[in-house]
Amino acid sequence: MEPEGAPETALLQRKSFGARAARLLVLLLAFVCMVGFAAALAKATLVPQPGSVDLVHTNLHPGRSLRAYVDQPAFQDTVKQIGGNVLLGAPFGVLLPMLLPKARGAVRVVVVTALVMVAVETVQGLIVEGRAFDIDDVILNTAGALLGYVVIGRWLGHALHPRRRHWWHRWTRRGTEVPPGA
Repeated sequence: MEPEGAPETALLQRKSFGARAARLLVLLLAFVCMVGFAAALAKATLVPQPGSVDLVHTNLHPGRSLRAYVDQPAFQDTVKQIGGNVLLGAPFGVLLPMLLPKARGAVRVVVVTALVMVAVETVQGLIVEGRAFDIDDVILNTAGALLGYVVIGRWLGHALHPRRRHWWHRWTRRGTEVPPGA
């Protein structure tokens, strides 16, 4: 029983056996989804494309590939290229705040996703035949992670893990609010 006037604890953050079991089940499901996502990411980005060797090129200039995607004659190809890269990053924005409480926050999700995607693109460009590093793919993947975080990842992260208490909260009223009439 919480004291009167205290903020209500989120359902999955409670100390009861049921809440702990539900939290464990949600985290296990998130972990399974992250492993599945990693496998799908590897399959989508690290599978050799020998027929494309003459067509691919490294792109270190932001916007160059985006312009090429938009200038394609078939709108469906544009949507597939841009939308596919955005969707490929979205699971990071949803799963990172759930699995790693310290990775919560839009900036942290963007930084972690960008670093992972730079690593994937680097491996893709250096090792995989018929693939190349493309900075625009990193940008689109990171935008997808930010979108996933804003739409659902932020909410899921807060539902599973209590709010962080930062050093600067010593000088703010956060967490020290006095209920009216006290």
